[in-house]
Formats: sequence, C-alpha cells, structure tokens
Amino acid sequence: QVQLMESGGGVVQAGDSLRLSCASSKRTFNRDAMAWFRQAPGKEREFVAVIRRAGSTYYADSVKGRFTVSRDNEKRTAYVQMDNLKPEDTAVYYCAAKDTILTAPIYTGVDDYPYWGQGTQVTVAS
Repeated sequence: QVQLMESGGGVVQAGDSLRLSCASSKRTFNRDAMAWFRQAPGKEREFVAVIRRAGSTYYADSVKGRFTVSRDNEKRTAYVQMDNLKPEDTAVYYCAAKDTILTAPIYTGVDDYPYWGQGTQVTVAS
C-alpha cells in the first residue's frame, strides 16, 4: 500500500519560514510528479506547487517567489520550503503523487493525483 507522510507543519509568525517534507513509500518515486496542495477551513483544496519527475517546477501565483519545491529521489522525499509566510497561507498542507511519463503535462488538479498524504497543519499568526 502506497504511503505518503507529510511532516514539518506548525505555528509560526507572519514572515517566518517552514519546510514541509513528504516521505513516500513508492519504489517508483523517481517517476512521480510530486505536488503540494492546501485546504483552508471552509475552502476547497487548492494547488500550491509541483515538481515533475525531471525536476522542473510549477507554482500557483499566490506562492510564486515565496515557496520552493524540491525532491531527493534517493530518500524518496519531496519538500516545500515556505518563506515569508502570510496569514492567508494558513491551511492543512497535503502532498500528492502521480506516476508520470517524461512528456507528461503539468498536473494541477486534485483529481489528477491518485496518492495523498494525511496532511499537516500550517498556521501563520499575524
């Protein structure tokens, strides 16, 4: 059974940084697009960022320039470095995985990803 496990959430002040990790049990991790989504109370889950299997990245406009996604294929772990956090970044953050081919498009939809972690809470106080 595939498992994705997020860690690194917490309570921070506006302007602070956090790094979230997503450890994957998938042996084919190196073929996966690894994405981050978030869901604030009362809102739909939204795309944050993705790192594709070849290492290219794509970000939502709301986090561009503040968040950086990366991956370590040997550790089967994806990361999102979140800098200059804002209160509106408060949400449960989820990582998601999708096995892809090299020529796959950028996947940003919730329904695009079959594998999900349980989520980690990030709270940014003003």
